[in-house]
Amino acid sequence: MARRNEHSRDELREMALAAAETLLDQQGSEALSTRKIATAIGYSAGSLYQVFKNYDDLCWQLNQRTLAMLLAALDTDAAQTLNPGAALQRYGQQYLAFATQWPQRWSLLFEHSTPLDLDTPDELEQAITQLFGKIEQPLSQLFTDRSAEQISEAARTLWAGVHGIAVLRAHNKLFQVQGGADAMASTLLERYILGWQQEISA
Repeated sequence: MARRNEHSRDELREMALAAAETLLDQQGSEALSTRKIATAIGYSAGSLYQVFKNYDDLCWQLNQRTLAMLLAALDTDAAQTLNPGAALQRYGQQYLAFATQWPQRWSLLFEHSTPLDLDTPDELEQAITQLFGKIEQPLSQLFTDRSAEQISEAARTLWAGVHGIAVLRAHNKLFQVQGGADAMASTLLERYILGWQQEISA
């Protein structure tokens, strides 16, 4: 194993983030700490502050990696080649699948609160915007008469609905609904789209 002084800043950052992801997967966000991460890679906790501004910066970078994984998961089935309605359904199913596969990383995205005196990094904001953009694209194809603001609001509304289903499933609070989370998300998306289409017809 390389000695400490043989690791560059980038290598140290990657080692720390990889160790943090392992801790997160195995023990959850409540067990995540700079001390445990440093111990896992054979460094002192103080060494981590050479590559991370603070604990929040470390969590932001973890969340950026998680969002990159989520965006890649949404792209794997080439949902953009489907018709817009089917693409929205596929995104919903993929989101639920990701939350099930990586529950702790997914949870950290929402459990970590940015202090009011700190600004969320631009890279993280851009990743969030990109995620919503995937929902906005098929919506704008389905509803060409709607404004950008309406499409943006609809995208966030649909995400909030599917996310809520994912949270309830994660806490075993779906109360044995027939068909489970996938069926609930499918119904939510289908009914929302149908409602908008009926507004246009009216």
